[in-house]
Amino acid sequence: MALTDTYTLSNGVKIPVVGFGTWQTPSGDVAYQAVLDALKAGYRHIDTAAAYGNEESVGKAIHDSGVKREDLFVTTKLWNADHGYEATKKAFADSLSRLGLEYVDLYLIHWPNPVDFRDNWAEANADSWRAMEEFYNNGQAKAIGVSNFRPEHLDELLKTAKVKPMVNQIFLNPSDLQPAVVEYNDNHDILSEAYSPLGTGKIFQLEDLKAIAEKYGKSVPQLVLRWHLQHGFLPLPKSVHTDYIKANTEIFDFEISPEDMKTIDDHHGAAGLATDPDQTTF
Repeated sequence: MALTDTYTLSNGVKIPVVGFGTWQTPSGDVAYQAVLDALKAGYRHIDTAAAYGNEESVGKAIHDSGVKREDLFVTTKLWNADHGYEATKKAFADSLSRLGLEYVDLYLIHWPNPVDFRDNWAEANADSWRAMEEFYNNGQAKAIGVSNFRPEHLDELLKTAKVKPMVNQIFLNPSDLQPAVVEYNDNHDILSEAYSPLGTGKIFQLEDLKAIAEKYGKSVPQLVLRWHLQHGFLPLPKSVHTDYIKANTEIFDFEISPEDMKTIDDHHGAAGLATDPDQTTF
């Protein structure tokens, strides 16, 4: 297994098994340099979102990197204020423009139940999805999916969807394995992508994880990213430090034993839990 190895989505599209996340990476020089460094380190899967405010910087780095567009997998997301058919079409066009791309490889609904749509969230998602199916059918999005959706949100979406979601990007790490969501995803051939795959900084302080990492001659982040792959998840580590960006790719030369996998699994709540999408205030 290597950084450019892929999972195959339900529609046959190949997605690199590790992505480079850009959440909380400031727009401008920081995001630009981080993405350039990631591409130089071998990442070919870049994840951004309208809400991150850095699509323009990400797009510029992609353009300046010299990596062929067809060798890259680029994801962006629909923000909460833009749910609905027409609003989604405009938001998507704006994202493509900021990225400087003719298409994205994956487009996601960022949250299922924004506060502005709390009374009619299912209808708003269905309307957004209808627009996204158009992007998918005309080749502007090679795959479409969701983020932060739980089984009840997916059930509603599937009532009207003509194209099934291919990805569900969720908060996923040893502190919260979200078993009900992952099981639903697995049963519906939806890939579980992990944002915040390393949890918060707290996860680096867990003594037993340090001990396991040392046993394999690895850092805690490297251990946890490997744990994701052995679970069949797709982690999206982020960093703005060149050394960490490179270190996060060095996860393919060891295998965690079943006993150690179980120990790592057993950290529920140690570094925070997923936000309830029905209780968000944004």
